[in-house]
Amino acid sequence: MSDWLHNLPVPWMALVVFGFTYLLAAAVYAAIATLAVGERAKSFKAISPGMLPVLGIIFGLFIAFTAAQVWSDSDRASAAVSREASALRSAVVFASSFGGEPETRLRSLIRAYIEETAAVEWPLMARQTASLKTTPRPLAEALQLVLSLTTAAPGQQTAQREITSAIETALDARRQRIIISRSEVNFVKWSCLYLQAVCALLAIALVHCDDRLASAVAMGLFATGVAASVLLIAAHDRPFTGQISVTPESLLQIMPDAPANR
Repeated sequence: MSDWLHNLPVPWMALVVFGFTYLLAAAVYAAIATLAVGERAKSFKAISPGMLPVLGIIFGLFIAFTAAQVWSDSDRASAAVSREASALRSAVVFASSFGGEPETRLRSLIRAYIEETAAVEWPLMARQTASLKTTPRPLAEALQLVLSLTTAAPGQQTAQREITSAIETALDARRQRIIISRSEVNFVKWSCLYLQAVCALLAIALVHCDDRLASAVAMGLFATGVAASVLLIAAHDRPFTGQISVTPESLLQIMPDAPANR
């Protein structure tokens, strides 16, 4: 689906999805109602109602497999952000082992990284254009700073190792969330999903071609189920895009305070 739909608020997205699905159902209904005359009506009516459960089950499987991908991507995105935040928090905590200028500098670099991530990188991930080509400058400088520190006690040696490991973990988590930000339900899956829905709508219209009210009610009910399923998947399709998305709130919560002015 296109970017403009994913960026809509959920109520407007629902309006678009339900409107399109009902329009599709109305087109199928009108086509069968027009064609179901004379001998064609008898032929249509001869189609077995036993097709309906089969088509419904196949559509349900399509929904289940598509939703499984979406839920998995959403869970992985949340886990990556939480892992990144936890690693950065550990780095801030262990920075106190050095004190003075090194601690202040390290906290400032982590703060700069989080600010840059929230203000610049998150919108890029929402547009699926975030890049892995470069390492964030604040974290690269933080890693260089930690490795250049002279340790005077075993506790500082442990802290140096832990901070280094935490920064590496944060970088790995960042790579994971950028990769996940590019995932989505592709055009082929959406097309197959709606094609299967159209097949089921056609079967309903054909089976009930001699009773237009029953046909309209049955098709309306099925179209509502299709639209609700599509809306649920579309609203969660891109983990970092739209009203229901993974936010940088976890990172902002652990952001170190700005250095006090002297």
